[in-house]
Amino acid sequence: MRWLAFGTYDVQRHPRVGVLIEGLRAAGDEVVEVNVPLALDTAGRVAMLRQPWRLPKLAWMLGRCWTLLAVRARRAPAADAVLVGYLGHFDVRLARRLFRRTPIVLDHLVSAAGTAHDRALTGGGGGLKAKLMRWIDRGALRCADVVVVDTDEHLAALPADAAARGVVALVGAGAQWFAAGAARPVADPSRPLKVVFVGLFTPLHGTEYLGDALARLAGDADIAVTMVGKGQDYAACRAAAADNPRVTWLDWVDAADLPALVAEHDVALGIFGTTAKAQNVVPTKVFQGAAAGCAVVTSDTAPQRRTLGDDALFVPAGDAEALVAMLRSLASDRALLASSQHKAAARAADRFAAATVVEPIRARAAQSPATPPAMQQTY
Repeated sequence: MRWLAFGTYDVQRHPRVGVLIEGLRAAGDEVVEVNVPLALDTAGRVAMLRQPWRLPKLAWMLGRCWTLLAVRARRAPAADAVLVGYLGHFDVRLARRLFRRTPIVLDHLVSAAGTAHDRALTGGGGGLKAKLMRWIDRGALRCADVVVVDTDEHLAALPADAAARGVVALVGAGAQWFAAGAARPVADPSRPLKVVFVGLFTPLHGTEYLGDALARLAGDADIAVTMVGKGQDYAACRAAAADNPRVTWLDWVDAADLPALVAEHDVALGIFGTTAKAQNVVPTKVFQGAAAGCAVVTSDTAPQRRTLGDDALFVPAGDAEALVAMLRSLASDRALLASSQHKAAARAADRFAAATVVEPIRARAAQSPATPPAMQQTY
């Protein structure tokens, strides 16, 4: 097949679409990119929702990107399917107008309503902001012929008509993460256990509990932790862990350097939040950490259990003491650590490589007919 990867996606900020493009090419498909990245990350978009008077800036930025996208789309070769990248809630509307008779595949990794609720932007869910987020989601889903989600839970959460067009594809990890895993330095068992967390410090990540765990580990000289990223719960997490001298804080690391940094560590942390959203996802960092050859420690939720099986180490969501106990056991039992690392890497190689995660998308897109009349009548 020939694919057109379309939208304002930013592979450096959100690697998911890069994994899909890599996987399609590895599977033998041709992928032509029509991409004008929107210079605004998820945190920036959330900030605009908190301060609605800044929305005209978003409209102006999006309009500029769309103008360039429309020009480049006209020059692009005909495609068998169009892939609209992650955070494509608005881009898919433009794609539907430009490619009326070509199947549109929307990577609906997160819903606008779910993200807004997780970040406490919509109160109880019945206000104007909540209705706006649901309207954004519904409009995006109506424009897509195939809706891609990452877990069975997210598929079940789709409206019935969209679920009928849905397909589940794991987030996966790009080739650079597997390369970093293959180049991992030989661990010195006499040094402290090296633990890494990478994230945006949102309620989903549960860094409130992670900060508590770091505080409890203040007296453990054999455990060193690297915390990468910043976000809404960063200050509280850092304040809670202030007495632990073996925590290194990095505001961020360039995407090109991140795989090697993670691979220098023994353990990669997943998520520990107790929000509804946290119960339904398998975070990108889990796939990447496993591909990099780290032991993975994350919360014991249904989608993570299903995806990772017995090849990760689980603790109850929101349980700082259980996380502390798990890290101490890995620090004291290096055989358990080595076994956990091996199992995580083996599962990643078998199930999380880009060419593997795109298989259900390719199969579904190949079966998708040209845009049905009902979809065209929306415009």
